[in-house]
Amino acid sequence: MKLKLHWQIIIAMGAGLIIGLMSRSYGFDGFVSNQLSIVGDLFLRGLRMVMIPLIITSIISGVTSVGSKENLERMGIRTFIYYMSTSLLAIVTGLVLVNVIRPGVGAKLGLEAIPKGLTANGERFIDTLINIIPKNPFKAIVDGDMLSIIFFSLLLGFCITIVNRKYRDTLTNFFQGLFEVMMKITHIVLFFAPYGIFSLIAKLVAQTGTEAFGPLGAYMLTVASALLIHAFITLPILLIVVGKIRPQKHIKAMSTALLTAFSTSSSSATLPVTMESIEENAGVSNKVSSFVLPLGATINMDGTALYECVAVVFIAQVYGIDLSFAQQFVVVITALLASIGAAGIPMAGLVMMAVILNAVGLPLEAVGLILAVDRVLDMLRTTVNVWSDSCGAAIIASKEGEKLPIALKG
Repeated sequence: MKLKLHWQIIIAMGAGLIIGLMSRSYGFDGFVSNQLSIVGDLFLRGLRMVMIPLIITSIISGVTSVGSKENLERMGIRTFIYYMSTSLLAIVTGLVLVNVIRPGVGAKLGLEAIPKGLTANGERFIDTLINIIPKNPFKAIVDGDMLSIIFFSLLLGFCITIVNRKYRDTLTNFFQGLFEVMMKITHIVLFFAPYGIFSLIAKLVAQTGTEAFGPLGAYMLTVASALLIHAFITLPILLIVVGKIRPQKHIKAMSTALLTAFSTSSSSATLPVTMESIEENAGVSNKVSSFVLPLGATINMDGTALYECVAVVFIAQVYGIDLSFAQQFVVVITALLASIGAAGIPMAGLVMMAVILNAVGLPLEAVGLILAVDRVLDMLRTTVNVWSDSCGAAIIASKEGEKLPIALKG
């Protein structure tokens, strides 16, 4: 029986740790750092290869699939506003905590010097806003300007939904087909993920020893704390204030779905359980759940977006870089916009990480460090993703006038 990819990656990380430690003890750390590391470099090149075309096609196909006339109706607008608002709140929560706790400051992880082209000052905030609109979208693609790429992809996807039906259907099918092709290519690249991650971890440990994993405790605490704040403070406040719903009753109603999300680390795999729980236990109609929840699985990634932002700022801190306000704004907007298309991508967290690191000029090699503790955090952030989807469904149902058994009394 073939092991699932996440188990292969966990085994690869353990093997990389062992080989890295052995290389330091038996004197072949130079081989691991210089020759064996080539496997990790090839894997990172594969990620770079698929990153931009995958994001473009996933965003366009995502927008066209949910951008039909239903998207203009009251429920669709409310749903979209809810998902964008909660994702933004989650990202801001993560950024506040990582800037307060500063888990990467002073960490000695043996990473290379500050990458060329990245400075602590960055561009002006107003320039960041202006440059979101590309002068030449093809040049933006060549240069890897992620904010401009994402903006143009969203605009193109939206405009496809409002042209003549004959052209709309043709273009929708074209980009959906292109997205499916990019998914196949991504699957091929991810087939080599265990080997690439093994190489990255082995190189990291060969160069630094186990001291590389010390600062990760503070990093994990920062991510977990931000996720808990969003899950148990921000979303319950929205349930009470906007939806007039009791958070305790709602979380009890969704307990099966949340446990499934935690154990599988997959929002898509949990979707049938989420829909059953929200309808049977929370009393939300199928009309609402069948629209809000699948849409949430496409564009709503509160936990993942929060995690990615904390990780990117942590990596910058490790390099000794204080990201400017403009650069942190880029992190926020990139994570928010990328989340629209990234949910349907295999290992979406890894792809989003590559996108955001690229947007602020940080090297992808630091991904190996973050992946060392990714599995536990993946379980937590997926649970938050599903919890946010369910809260959205309950709130939208309440605003649509449905009488829910989980509603506040009187």
